[in-house]
Amino acid sequence: MSDEIEWWDYDDAAEMAEAIAGDIGFIIDSAIEARGAAVIALAGGKTPVPVYEKLAAAKLDWKRVTIVPTDERIVPLGDPLSNVTMIGKTFIPKGARVIPIVPKAVDDYKAAGRSADALMQDLHWPLDLCLLGVGADGHTASIFPGPDYDEALNGPRERRALGVMPDPLPSEAPVPRVTLSRQGIVTARALMIAVTGGAKRKVIEDAIAKGAGSPYPIGRVLADAELPVDIHWAP
Repeated sequence: MSDEIEWWDYDDAAEMAEAIAGDIGFIIDSAIEARGAAVIALAGGKTPVPVYEKLAAAKLDWKRVTIVPTDERIVPLGDPLSNVTMIGKTFIPKGARVIPIVPKAVDDYKAAGRSADALMQDLHWPLDLCLLGVGADGHTASIFPGPDYDEALNGPRERRALGVMPDPLPSEAPVPRVTLSRQGIVTARALMIAVTGGAKRKVIEDAIAKGAGSPYPIGRVLADAELPVDIHWAP
């Protein structure tokens, strides 16, 4: 796997954002040229916000672009914790189709996952791009340790999304989630990770070194990945 992973280091987050936005723009353009449309999954959180601002300024045929979040908290649309709300504010005004994979908050997180998976089945697959973040605890998308961890990593190949209950619940967002499955992530035509800070870099390096035996979700997700992975990092 290590031969398929390439690190891209930048002086600061602004330089990283410009580079990633350029790469994503190229991927979108290539997909539109190849089949008339692009489908991409974008991470939530704060790290990729400058990337999205740069990307939104690009002259792309946005009406041919469909965007889904890599994961979503089960909260109402418009809630500050909603990833798709953040993504939508940037790209809907450009004309992109941004799909809320959790259109409303529900009590049954498993049912929310099944609904999200059904939505994903209607999209062109595999994804043209999946952009991931990584938490300080090594989670990616919403693949966390908990009762649904093994299912997220090793569930049926055709399952693209599922509901998960992290255990323990993250203090900054103590709610159940819907996430892309490992299979949904690693089958993407292009897979990127965007992170900042030395601590997260060390987590990822440790996770990659231990592979399938890693205690970190990102290590388990990347283990035996068959496509190249670009990791973009800034201090």
